Amino acid sequence: MDDAIWDLPVRGKLPAAPDPALVQGLSRISSATACAKLHAQGIRRTFVEGPRPIASGQKVAGRVRTLQFMPQREDIASGLGQEYVERHTALWHVLEDIEPGDVLVVQAYGSAYTGCFGDMLVRYFKAKGGAGIVVDGRIRDLPRVSGVGLPIWSTGATPHYASQAELFPWAYDVPVAVGGALALPGDLCVADDDGAVIVPLRRAGQVLEAAADHEQWERFSRARIEEGGALSDYYPLTPETRAEYERWRSVKESQ
Repeated sequence: MDDAIWDLPVRGKLPAAPDPALVQGLSRISSATACAKLHAQGIRRTFVEGPRPIASGQKVAGRVRTLQFMPQREDIASGLGQEYVERHTALWHVLEDIEPGDVLVVQAYGSAYTGCFGDMLVRYFKAKGGAGIVVDGRIRDLPRVSGVGLPIWSTGATPHYASQAELFPWAYDVPVAVGGALALPGDLCVADDDGAVIVPLRRAGQVLEAAADHEQWERFSRARIEEGGALSDYYPLTPETRAEYERWRSVKESQ
């Protein structure tokens, strides 16, 4: 609007494309492993608390793009006009800018009344090549959205459209607080049935290195426990069973 007191939408800088090898590597590990390995590095608040997958068996890893909802203030922005207003907001803009493989991470304060995405927007996001959506809020048109087949994590469903209640799509490609975690544009996200985890880009390589060893020794321990081994010996490994594992790994790698 000409008399607006704040220029909307607010836009941050488009993050650089990630190394495809990092994304591919993260796609092979679980969110639980990513979370645990970041915790071991001292990065403790990476789990996005609240959003759950709308269907079981979903898995995604990709570059984080962000969308930030803010409280409505009617002298700046409101939901009057529905889509005719929303098409000029950060919601429409970020969808236009989505690139293949992106995971859209959305700050919506866990609102039960804000339907951040519906059928048409989800279809458009998928057509642009988006990999998945993690929203600390709700979606609408759940039956149709479920049929699109896009991996989505949300806090539930609502009949409301995005700006019908107390929030308004304000900014994109900016830092967001989502489910108690900080997500920066260009971070990486790993999400599956356990939930979504934000992986800082600079830590992704270390996570992959640690995860490779962790998942391999867990396979070894799982086999030993199924054979009758003691849990206290094999989970986690003791110095003695670690040596046993190293011998087992050497044999596997030589085969």
